[in-house]
Amino acid sequence: MKPTREHATNNLQTYFVTSETWQRRPLFRAEPWARLFFKTLLSYRGKAYLLHEFVLMPDHFHVLVTPSVPLERAVQFIKGGFSYRAKKQLGSNLEIWQRGFSDHRIRDTDDLDLHVHYIHLNPVKKHLCEVPSAYPYSSAYPGWKLDPIPQWLKPVSDNHSSGTAEAVPFQNPTNPKPPQRAEIPSVSNKKEHRV
Repeated sequence: MKPTREHATNNLQTYFVTSETWQRRPLFRAEPWARLFFKTLLSYRGKAYLLHEFVLMPDHFHVLVTPSVPLERAVQFIKGGFSYRAKKQLGSNLEIWQRGFSDHRIRDTDDLDLHVHYIHLNPVKKHLCEVPSAYPYSSAYPGWKLDPIPQWLKPVSDNHSSGTAEAVPFQNPTNPKPPQRAEIPSVSNKKEHRV
């Protein structure tokens, strides 16, 4: 049985979302396709989601969004909106997207940092650029205007006292070392959706 999905309408959660092109075709190597993707992505910003980070790779995209509508609907705006525009403006009858998408709900500032880092380094790891800020289809490239991250995900300053005691995580006496974070987000944390 499929677990019940929490809807992102009222809970203002932030998500890392990934979707791939049909059969991983490198459609976004063509500049007109990439430009149209960004027009579509930005056209729903503020209406369906807040856009915090993104990268458009030749055959997939990653976004960090806080949806104001159910997450599935927000992704449908991006993918469906792009498909509609590609047909109208580029004259394409191609199947553009794989069905569905994967998402990961951002849990805290460390999780946010991990996913921002992943988004920024994706084009570097695929040898599309040497440094993240050199890839024009990424939020790491100078000049993109992004929405601020939600307040609850902003790091707390160590310089002031909040008056609240800080909890210490449970320690395992046989293994006192804390677990190390993986460099790349685990696929097991992500949910797959069919859209």
